[in-house]
Amino acid sequence: MERHLISHIAHTDHPIAAPVSGQTVTRILRRAKLGAQPRVLDIGCGHGVWTLRALAMHEDATADAVDVHREGLESCRIMAERQGLDHQLTLHHTPAADYKNGLYDLVMCVGATHAYGGLVETANALKEHLKPGGLALIGEGFWEVPPNAETLITLGAEPGEYADLAGTVERAESAGYATVYAYTSELSEWDDYEWSWTGSLLRWAVDHPGPDGDTARAAALAHRDMWLKGYRGVLGFVTLLLKRTS
Repeated sequence: MERHLISHIAHTDHPIAAPVSGQTVTRILRRAKLGAQPRVLDIGCGHGVWTLRALAMHEDATADAVDVHREGLESCRIMAERQGLDHQLTLHHTPAADYKNGLYDLVMCVGATHAYGGLVETANALKEHLKPGGLALIGEGFWEVPPNAETLITLGAEPGEYADLAGTVERAESAGYATVYAYTSELSEWDDYEWSWTGSLLRWAVDHPGPDGDTARAAALAHRDMWLKGYRGVLGFVTLLLKRTS
């Protein structure tokens, strides 16, 4: 089973691909204070929860959602139709770096900074899609506490891959932004996300005995060990609302 299919199944019960609750998504998007007829872009949209919530909050908005995996885009399409938002939405199956379609009032990349190679690279790339004074919404990990060597090995990470919270804000702003709001995920949101991630996979594995089920079970248990025995309480997550200044 391919890695992206494992991730797709894992997000069945928590389609927000980040340790953020649905209420928090609404809270953050309200802080964007978008004007009339806003254009919204979601890079690495996954199931499109952020995109659809933004459209539901702004009846005159239009949005483009970009992802390299068809499964997430199809889920987004189905939910858009169910919510009557499909006329406001265009889906794009393409790499983030290849997408260009004018300028936007709000560009989002939450939990998908790997699409550009990191936080600073993402902040710079999103700026190319923004109108002057437009907003970028970026969700990124940070070190709640300094990781020990064992945790770094477990995550396959380097010490400098993430900064602490202050350093994360500085990295984002160095690309030409001012942080106008930020939300730091609570441990309960992390736990809900991780139990949903591993639980969805384990439920699927039980319902699909055989090689694919075995692969899903192994992935769930490995991830759970990495979380419970490694980065729980060490790796944090912050969603930054950034206003373009240059």
